[in-house]
Formats: sequence, C-alpha cells, structure tokens
Amino acid sequence: MFFKLFLLFTIIPFVELMLLIKIGTMIGMLDTILLIIITGVIGAMMVRAAGIQCLFRIQAHLQKGTFPADELFNGLLILVSGALLITPGLLTDAVGFVLLIPYTRDVIKVWLKRYVKAKIDSGDINTNINIRFH
Repeated sequence: MFFKLFLLFTIIPFVELMLLIKIGTMIGMLDTILLIIITGVIGAMMVRAAGIQCLFRIQAHLQKGTFPADELFNGLLILVSGALLITPGLLTDAVGFVLLIPYTRDVIKVWLKRYVKAKIDSGDINTNINIRFH
C-alpha cells in the first residue's frame, strides 16, 4: 500500500508538471494558467450539478424505501471527479471530466462493484457493523 501511495503522490505530479511545462512552451504561460483556471471553474460547476442530481436521486430511492446503492457509487465517483478537477493539472482534469460523463461512470461503476464484491467475498472488507454506545 505504501508503494502505491508513493507512486500516486510522486508519479502523477511529475507527469502533470511535465505536461504543464510542455503545454506552457507551446501556447504560453498565461494561456496555460487560464486553461487550468477555466477547466477548474467548468469542472466545479459540472460537479456541483451532478452532485445535486445524485442527491435528489438518492432521496427519491429512500422515499420509495429502496437502498440507493447505484447512486451511492455515483456519488463516490462524482466526489473523486471533484477532487481531481480541483487538483491543478490537465491529466487529472481529463480523468475528472471522464468521471462526470454518465456512460463512462456507469462502466467504471460496474468494475468498482465487482472489485468491492470480491473484497467482501475474500474477507478483506468486513461488513459486520458493531456500534456500541457508552
């Protein structure tokens, strides 16, 4: 786990920095900064809209008395998308925008459900919830 986190926090910023330098030399520093700001603002607006829609769908499921499993996965992916979009960089913005597209989110959701189910089946994730009040 440490190695994966190490790669996550070193390789991704390194690639982002290389991309920003390359794009900055091609289109200029000011245009690159504006591009990052514009993608951040547009991404924030899109994440907000998708998040609100997701919350309404969760409420509708709960009012019907059904568990909103799909919508909770959607909410998780929208949250990850928002985190990626507020991270400065073009690679993270691209992945963040991809997660906002419902079709690609549905494909990723299928993989994520299989992954979580396999973790539960193997015992890596404990589903027993014991709450004690003192």
